[in-house]
Amino acid sequence: MTKLNWYYTRLAVSFLNHRGAKVRAAGVHFQDTLPLAAGPDPHISCKILFLEVSSCCQVPRSPCGSSRGEGSHGRRDELTPLFWFLPRHSSVKAEEAAGTAPFHLDLWFYFTLQNWVLDFGRPIAMLVFPLEWFPLNKPSVGDYFHMAYNIITPFLLLKLIERSPRTLPRSMIYVSIITFIMGASIHLVGDSVNHRLLFSGYQHHLSVRENPIMKNLKPETLIDSFELLYYYDEYLGHSMWYIPFFLILFMYFSGCFTPAKAKSSMPGAALLLVVPSGLYYWYLVTEGQIFILFIFTFFAMLALVLHQKRKRLFLDSNGLFLFYSFALTLLLVALWVAWLWNDPVLRKKYPGVIYVPEPWAFYTLHVSSRH
Repeated sequence: MTKLNWYYTRLAVSFLNHRGAKVRAAGVHFQDTLPLAAGPDPHISCKILFLEVSSCCQVPRSPCGSSRGEGSHGRRDELTPLFWFLPRHSSVKAEEAAGTAPFHLDLWFYFTLQNWVLDFGRPIAMLVFPLEWFPLNKPSVGDYFHMAYNIITPFLLLKLIERSPRTLPRSMIYVSIITFIMGASIHLVGDSVNHRLLFSGYQHHLSVRENPIMKNLKPETLIDSFELLYYYDEYLGHSMWYIPFFLILFMYFSGCFTPAKAKSSMPGAALLLVVPSGLYYWYLVTEGQIFILFIFTFFAMLALVLHQKRKRLFLDSNGLFLFYSFALTLLLVALWVAWLWNDPVLRKKYPGVIYVPEPWAFYTLHVSSRH
């Protein structure tokens, strides 16, 4: 046993000397030369290295609060120094593989609530509040809702990433959050002008050039400016807003797996939140015209679930909540498209194979026109 200890001691020291390692903690350093080459007593060599390592490294503690090995002082000298030194680097990965986060009821509730109030309720509030309170040449109440959304949503996404049991790539998270804020801010300006045009007779179910108020504009080059504004609102702003949004959700979803099948279930509160969450994502997909992005994300999630199932890993409560919300969204989008499949006016505005009408286009065509 002493020869084996001496062998592992020399192996650890040669590894540290090869890397030129010098551990700085509490003023204790690994020296480049230790008295091992001259064939010293193995017991002395093991104790020297053990004192150097244990004084610099934090020893994991057992559940009862004692350090590993403190309960059996007789066995402490028999443990090899390699056993004490290497687990410090592999323990994080082991915890990530076995860790399971509880259901984040607070974050998912706040996330769903602010989505409904600040995003879905934004254009509704703009129509409900009197125009005298928010003149057309000033930001509307919906614009202030949008500003709050641009601040609160990235904050909640960052808090959600912090609670992920898996370490996610920080650089990608930061770039995604920055792009999300920029895209949502571009959309804020374009959407504000487009919704203010409703008070001037603008009709969302028609294209920019086909709108009656645009046909009388002089010079006609002004129509190009409004088309540019529409492009910033519906295409560039939505792309820079929703692509990083779904990317962050997918990265979080990739860490929502557990080896314990018993933990692959949702509490009752999560089941209650699935319906409003899925209904909001239906609005997001249809109004934002991002069905391709959504269906790609959903099938990527489904493929990941099937792949992890082969490894005997199952979705935890947070992963199930996100997956069921997206599944409900897909069902609602299919019902929405089937309902409006034969609408001739909307068919003209949304030509092509992918036909997903916007709710606000349906509103201006079939609801507001009646009043």
